[in-house]
Amino acid sequence: MKLIASVFSFVFLLGSVASAQQSQEIKNNNVKQGQKALMDGDFKQAVVHLEKAIPAEGSNPDVLYMLGYSYYHSGNYSKAISTFGQVVGLKPNNVSAYYYRGKARNVLGTQMNSTLSATEKEKLLLASIRDYSKAIELNAEDQKLYQNRAIAYRDYGILKGQKIPKFYDKAAASNSFKSCIGDLQKVLDANPGRKDITDEMKKAKVYMANLDR
Repeated sequence: MKLIASVFSFVFLLGSVASAQQSQEIKNNNVKQGQKALMDGDFKQAVVHLEKAIPAEGSNPDVLYMLGYSYYHSGNYSKAISTFGQVVGLKPNNVSAYYYRGKARNVLGTQMNSTLSATEKEKLLLASIRDYSKAIELNAEDQKLYQNRAIAYRDYGILKGQKIPKFYDKAAASNSFKSCIGDLQKVLDANPGRKDITDEMKKAKVYMANLDR
């Protein structure tokens, strides 16, 4: 999954960098340096340069995408969510922006030792599912989107299956696990023999069975 996602993101990133270069003609030095740092894998340095470019390039979705991508890979998920939100505000059909915003929301919604309440985590996971669903609406052939939405469904099911007073919801958890299994089955149908997918399906079924214990 990580390899597929990284290939996908790198290909999309090349397109975004090329688009930014064309629109800027590399006139903005901060954009130029941010692009170089990003392509070198130095995401924290990319953030430094791209943040400096934003006052002038705040309406450029390609520059914003690179900044959001750099935030995500620097581990600043909150800023990644906000920045990818700006991207889709300018480019509502940007599948990759929905994908990465969904991933960032999922990470925040499942982080260990988080100070977020269960309700706040629930909002993040539901928003993550919506992001993946929107991306699927735009590109229904991308199996990676179903796989990641399945994980978000699984995580939401786990969250709602916690025996927290006034929060535990067995029906919601069960339905989420079923949706997880459904998405994983779509991936398996398109890619028979993927052991990682069958393993995830088994886990989801175990989680669902444990709701009755």
